[in-house]
Amino acid sequence: MALPRCGLYRTRRPIGAVPEGRLVYFHNHGDPGPGVYLPERWEGNRAHFSPQGTTLPDHGDASALEPLAREGFYRVRRSFHCCEKRCREFVTDLLVQLGYDGSAQPILFVPELVSGRMETPERGMRIDEDRIAELAPLVVASRTPPEPGHDLGPFLH
Repeated sequence: MALPRCGLYRTRRPIGAVPEGRLVYFHNHGDPGPGVYLPERWEGNRAHFSPQGTTLPDHGDASALEPLAREGFYRVRRSFHCCEKRCREFVTDLLVQLGYDGSAQPILFVPELVSGRMETPERGMRIDEDRIAELAPLVVASRTPPEPGHDLGPFLH
């Protein structure tokens, strides 16, 4: 079985000691082998993963990984509400930041201009997963390059 790309995933079933329904970063390379890593903290609404992971007992265990959209900044393509309850509307062309909680539930954060500076709040709103299809990734300049072998998405370095 071919291994998936390095990136964010939700576990569909347990992998070793990692339970079902968890946000993980999957590395398809490294020593001692491919494995999943749990988030240990969040900075700027982005998960930072533990350097200690769980190696896949068998490459077939990769089928337990459900791919997730990349964390980062997006533009709303078409207005939508967060959920069926219609708690919050996200309007067309709004700048948003997509992040996840530890159970891989998507959260949108809405940056705001404050005294001429862009600020991203620490609190966001959970959205239903199907709403992610209404987001278009933005290219954002970054001073921090990705780790070798890792594609963090549409960032300019």
